[in-house]
Amino acid sequence: MKKSVTIRVPATSANCGPGFDSLGLALTLYNEFSYTISDEEFGFSLDVEGEGKDAFHASGHNMAFASFLQVWNRLTNRQRVGIHVKMWNQVPKSRGLGSSSTAIVAGVTAASILSGANLSKDELLQEANRMEGHPDNVAPAIYGGYTVSFQEEGIAHTLAMIPKMPLQFIAVVPDMQLSTHLAREAIPAMIAHQDAVFNASRTALLTAALLENNPQLLQYALEDKLHQPYRARLIPGLPEVFAAGEAAGAYKCIISGSGSTLLAYASPENDGDAIGRAMTEAFARCGQHARYHILQLDTAGTVILDAEL
Repeated sequence: MKKSVTIRVPATSANCGPGFDSLGLALTLYNEFSYTISDEEFGFSLDVEGEGKDAFHASGHNMAFASFLQVWNRLTNRQRVGIHVKMWNQVPKSRGLGSSSTAIVAGVTAASILSGANLSKDELLQEANRMEGHPDNVAPAIYGGYTVSFQEEGIAHTLAMIPKMPLQFIAVVPDMQLSTHLAREAIPAMIAHQDAVFNASRTALLTAALLENNPQLLQYALEDKLHQPYRARLIPGLPEVFAAGEAAGAYKCIISGSGSTLLAYASPENDGDAIGRAMTEAFARCGQHARYHILQLDTAGTVILDAEL
């Protein structure tokens, strides 16, 4: 017998400047996953269309399969099944837009539905967090909107909200990939106390500014001293691209997640194409080819598009 489910998961931007490993938001760029299981055919098979299609393979190391199996094995006492996954990718791989988180969230969601367990969003968050290790990407992927997340004794918690402030986001994606491992290695193990205070104040200010619709504060609220100064050297042209985006009308530009994508926060009344062109041209002058996406805040999170059970 075969059963299937098709799931759409949004891209995410973690950290949001100062909120390292705690803040995140969902964006209107999506990966879709179709999972079909069979108790008559065993093994893995995979079809991929779109972004990075040649970089994904059918194996237990692929996050789309590994996350599914982690939850499936626990919920079904390791019932053997064949798994076919089809992926339609819009989210660039290894660029700081949560590509791996889309696969993790899709896998745990598919296992929940196809096993009949139908876990709650909070339960899905725990499963996804076990794979990811920190909830700042998987939380907005599941809940949508803007999320504030933390962990207490290994349990992930998140508060999802829809800011009052209208925004558009211009995601400028260079060709260069940047591994999360390398980006984390760039951050020192210890930071100065005044830098910790700086980030704590900016994280609180950012949340308040978004909820109270005070865009004048974004130039300060999106500042960071915890990770961006150390990761900047990993992205050639970053200062020039930031300056170009802000000169073209963005409130502020930040590194999305661990990079290499740079994300401009802007008013919907601004010309997003002008900001995107200015930033890609600045990248080009620094020897980097880049493209841009004009995005909005996704408020739905993970969506089940179809199911045959």
